[in-house]
Parts: sequence; structure tokens; C-alpha cells
Amino acid sequence: MAYYPRTMSNFRLALAQLDPTVGDLAGNAQLIKSAAQRAQEQDCDLLALPEMMLTGYPIEDLSLRPSFRDAVLVALEKLAADLANEGISDLPVIVGYLDHSHNAAAVLHQGKVVTKYFKHHLPNYGVFDEYRYFTPGTNPCVIRVKNIDVAIAICEDIWQEGGPVSKIKEIGVGLMVVINGSPYEQAKTDTRLSLVQTRAKQINAPVAYLNLVGGQDELVFDGSSIVVSKDGDLISRSKAFETDLLITDLHLEPQSAKSPDLIISTEVVSHNGQNRIESKLEPLAEIWNALTLGLEGYVRKNKMKSVLLGLSGGIDSAVVAALAVDALGKEHVYAVAMPSTYSSDHSLTDAKDLADRTGLNFRTEPIAAMVQSYLQQLNFKGLAEENLQARVRGTLLMGISNAEGHLVLATGNKSELSVGYSTIYGDAVGGFAPIKDVPKTLVWELAKYRNQLAKSRGEIEPIPSSSIEKEPSAELRPNQKDTDTLPDYHLLDQILEAYVENDQTKLTSFEENLTRKIFKMVDQAEYKRRQYPPGTKITQRSFGRDRRLPITNKWQE
Repeated sequence: MAYYPRTMSNFRLALAQLDPTVGDLAGNAQLIKSAAQRAQEQDCDLLALPEMMLTGYPIEDLSLRPSFRDAVLVALEKLAADLANEGISDLPVIVGYLDHSHNAAAVLHQGKVVTKYFKHHLPNYGVFDEYRYFTPGTNPCVIRVKNIDVAIAICEDIWQEGGPVSKIKEIGVGLMVVINGSPYEQAKTDTRLSLVQTRAKQINAPVAYLNLVGGQDELVFDGSSIVVSKDGDLISRSKAFETDLLITDLHLEPQSAKSPDLIISTEVVSHNGQNRIESKLEPLAEIWNALTLGLEGYVRKNKMKSVLLGLSGGIDSAVVAALAVDALGKEHVYAVAMPSTYSSDHSLTDAKDLADRTGLNFRTEPIAAMVQSYLQQLNFKGLAEENLQARVRGTLLMGISNAEGHLVLATGNKSELSVGYSTIYGDAVGGFAPIKDVPKTLVWELAKYRNQLAKSRGEIEPIPSSSIEKEPSAELRPNQKDTDTLPDYHLLDQILEAYVENDQTKLTSFEENLTRKIFKMVDQAEYKRRQYPPGTKITQRSFGRDRRLPITNKWQE
């Protein structure tokens, strides 16, 4: 974290980077009131809350329910009154909420909702499921605070050329505040910063970009709120993947916008402040924090108390276990080793080693006798016998879940999910899949990162080196290796990145028969992916939300 030197300023902006829960109107309102109290105590001139803060985000089909829509509007009016009743009258508060089917921002002041700004409907591509209609040239909302004209924008307003930003440029303002609910994706923080810098230069005014933080179903919001100067210089940046109140002192020239929507005050007050710039996380640290926060949010917001996973000694379950311990604490993580006839000695040893390193709850439940009782009646051979072992493990995990109340975590990675290298009702069982959107090669990188982090802190490395170094195997038949069925993961992930992430079908760098085989495996595995548990999205093209193929589909590349 770095600080700017103390300088005199005439405007103190507070950005409250918070973690709401979808549908918890009362709880989200309490978060807003707490942030407002802190902002007022620090003599802030304006407080902004994220996009859809009052409702949580995304709300999906809740936006279609009249009862929910009505409740949001009542909650907004109550919030304004509550702020005044708690002595927070003079501080103007920008809050994101749902107004009928509109993504909206309201300004609360002196106990009332004093102005509103609407976007047309919610986005439909990638993340959100609702219809979005964008009208170029939509007029922005401008309020005058402490003699400074502040433009309010919502999320995609700044992504659209010819939209509200062009109007703001014509009007001329002293500051633009953009409230967002922007989910994390790899490298997205750099993309956002570049965009905000461009917009600041276009309107010749500083831009404040405020984002949500926290996990919501398959999404995770990273926060990483920023303020840049009119020249595009970074003035302040909040923490990543943590709630934060980012206070920024700005020296702004009084502006005279054409007919501001609201004049709150014209008094000018000087501040002697110091702005902070939190350090940007390294790529692997970003991903680890995203996965941890996504899992923590899913468990906490769904009021689960503990999680359960099968611990095989392999790299995938080892990384999921380490993530769970980081997210929830070792006392809330339960793991079961389920050796079969074909399990190697080191599998059980490595699983026990990880349990000892992390301190999670661990037990061993052999499955050979259970599998044999099935085989005596059914006489399965080959693939049916292999999958039977996986399904016995799945049944065992779900049974323990029912008996003890744990949430089962699926441990499959994106590479396996891409090509259908999983067993429905076997290793695919569970309520959440933390590394569902993580390619296999990245799983290895994350394991090494987490161990290195522990080493730098003087702590025990959580993941055994043998789990990282050994050749991957499902251990469902004698001497089985993943490479019996799949190409080496480093090669496979290159092909999958081209096909799954980038929709490339002409891959001249790879052997044609191999790419055709992989394309076919990906396309035919769609029915499996539709039945897989939700999991944290970290890439631009996660399965289920961003990339869906017809299950019944005769098209072949």
C-alpha cells in the first residue's frame, strides 16, 4: 500500500466497497447505514454504494416478481428515513437498487429519496440472465455537492461509446462516480483501470469507479475500486477481495453543469487528507483470493456450517481442501479418504499428510467391500466397474452429508469438465465445485503458489509435494493414468483454451486428428456439465453461465 503526500483538498469522497446478500433487504440496508456512519465520522462530502447494493447482485428472476419490486421501493424509502433518524442527514448517499425492472441509482439526503437515475433493464450477456436495452444518448444524472457538479453513472454506462459518457463530456462536470457490480475475471482489473483512465481523459474530470465485493452463487466480486485524476493518474485504490471504505481527497474546480438534477449544497470545506493506493495482487494471488472468497460467500450466505470432500491424495482434492481451510477454517472442513482395491499406498499416505498439515477433520472409509457387493450381484466389467467405484464414493459422501449436515464439495477441474472426464453421480456429486473453472495446469500453479505463500509466512506448506509431482490418475483400474485417455494436460489445456475460451476451430499448431478428438469430447460432454454443481467463475468463458451448447446437437467441427 502506498500513500500520496498530504495536500489540501475541497472534496472528500467515500466509496463503500461492500458485500451484500441477494434478497436480504434489511441486512443490506444495515451495511449501508454502517458505512454511512463511518463516512460521516470522517467528514466526507459524498458517499457512494455499489450497483444494486440494496438488493444484492445479480437478482436474476427476482426482478420479475412484483412482491420483490415493491419491497425494494419500500426498503429504499425506509433507508432514507433511517439515515436521518440516526443523525446522517447532511451526507448525500448514492445507492444502487432495483426500480421496477430498472437498474437504478438513488440519492438519499435529509431523510428522503431526492433523485433517481435509471438504466434500461439489466444486462443479458455473459453474467446476467435478464434482457437489457441500451439507448444511446441516455441523459446522465448530475448533482451539485459542495459546489462541485458530480455525474452519476451505472456500470456499463462507461463501457458504451456514445452513451451517457458523451453527454457528461458535453455538460462538463467536476467528477464522475460510477457504481458497479463487476464480477472478477482474470486480468480484468487492468482492463477496468485502462477504461476508467480513458473515460477520465474524455470528460476532463476525475472518475471514481466503485465495485461490489464478495461471492454470489458462481460469481465473485473483487472490489478493487479506484479513483483516477482527469489526466488518468491513479489517485486511490481499495483493497481487493475485502470490504473497504475508500476515502479519497480531491482538489476539484467548481463546475457549472447545465441544469443539474439536484443542488444539495454550495458550501466549500477544505480537507487535509492522505490518499492510499492498495497494492495490486499478483495473478495467482488474485485467483486464489477469488476462489477462496467465492467458496466462503457460498457457504456463509447459504447458512452452511461445514463442508465435506473426498480426499484422494491427488492434486485436485488437495487444492480444494486447502482452499476450504483458507475460506472457512480447518474446524469446518471434513475430508474422507475412500481407498478401493486399485488405490495406491501413496494415495492414502498423501491424503493423511495433507490432513496433518492443514489440521482439517479426516477419516478413512474403505470402499472395496461395498464395491464388491455390487459386483457380486451385477457382474459389471470394464468402464461400468470403474464408474461404479466413483459412484460408491459419491453415495458415501452424500450419505455422510445427510447424516452430519456438511456441504459436499466436488473436486473436478475445468479440463476434466471440458472433455467429460468425470462420472455423473460419482466424483461429480456435491453442492459446490470450487475449481470447476480452473484448468488442470492452473491447479498445479495454484498449489505451488499456496505452498510458497505458506513458506514466506513461516508456516507449514499445506499441500504435500508428492501430490503436486505425481502423475494424475483416477485409480479406477490397475496402473491407470489420465494420459491413457487424454493427452498430456499441458497440451490439452492449450487446445481447450483455443476451443472453449476463444471459439477457435482451426488450430494449425496441433495435430488435426487430436484436435478433432478433443472437440468431439468437449461437445459430447455438454449433458454432464449441465448436471455439475455450481462453482466460482474466474475465466471469461465459464461453463453454464458463458458457454452453453445444445445437448442434442449434430454439428461437428
